Amino acid sequence: MAKVKYYYDPENLAFTKIKTKKGKKIGVILLFLAASALFGFLCFVALLNTPFFETPKDRLQAREIEYMKMQYDVLNRKSALMEEALNSVEERDNNVYRTYFNSVPITDEQRKAGFGGVNRYKSLENFDNSELVINTTKRLDVLSKELVIQSKSLDEIAKLAKDKAKLLTAIPAIQPVKNEDLRQVASGFGYRSDPFTKIRKFHAGMDFSARTGTPIYATGDGVVTVADANSSGYGNHIVIRHGYGYETLYGHMSKYKARAGQKVKRGDIIGYVGSTGRSEAPHLHYEVHKNGTVVNPLNFYYGNISAKEYVLISKLANQENQSLD
Repeated sequence: MAKVKYYYDPENLAFTKIKTKKGKKIGVILLFLAASALFGFLCFVALLNTPFFETPKDRLQAREIEYMKMQYDVLNRKSALMEEALNSVEERDNNVYRTYFNSVPITDEQRKAGFGGVNRYKSLENFDNSELVINTTKRLDVLSKELVIQSKSLDEIAKLAKDKAKLLTAIPAIQPVKNEDLRQVASGFGYRSDPFTKIRKFHAGMDFSARTGTPIYATGDGVVTVADANSSGYGNHIVIRHGYGYETLYGHMSKYKARAGQKVKRGDIIGYVGSTGRSEAPHLHYEVHKNGTVVNPLNFYYGNISAKEYVLISKLANQENQSLD
């Protein structure tokens, strides 16, 4: 039963019943209904954000998120293994391969450069798992860049190895006349007595005394640039350009077996011992040039003689005797 309200009327000296206007009643009822609806809506929203009120779709999304986190964890563990393997390759690259080929190592700054400055992961921010996604993405980006750099480095090492192999075949590393064909090493590199003037002068090569017609061998791979008798004193001679700054000269030949422009391999017969030009007896005059400077051929005979033979030749070559040209 509704509560009846009165007010005191001083004119009539009596209590008079308060009559509520119909419009006011309706306003109160509407206000009550609106407040009730708002309260109900807020309670509904609160329930939606609690684990006690999950729809099948919410549960499916929660499972997908947990699965995603697990996959990111697996991806991070695999990335760690890849980083460990890559670090091992990088260490061998710098400390073994590049050391062997006398190449400058790649620094860590060069391998990991390019990830400062601009925030390239801004689009991944402001999500529930942004930190996990950003860290994993950045880790994969760094790993990808390091792999690209290491791949290029290995390509460079492969090229260096190929060049090294060419260098090793180009170096004049054998005697131009075989030991079994030698009479003796008549004269070595350095100051010797001239056979014609008897004056002591610099002898720019080594003289190998042998019978006329004894085969002469190319001491390294290269291209014959000269095969003629136009140079004063050398008679019939051949010059081979080996590359990498190396050239060899073979003088006083009886005849050639190679021509200018011909490619030769180490051990190929290029001519035969003779005594043409300024020569006192049949022999081969042999010179080695490095970057335009004549050097001692004795330093290069490691490709076809033993240590004992090298010591013997060294003793003979270092004697200050008379040269044959």
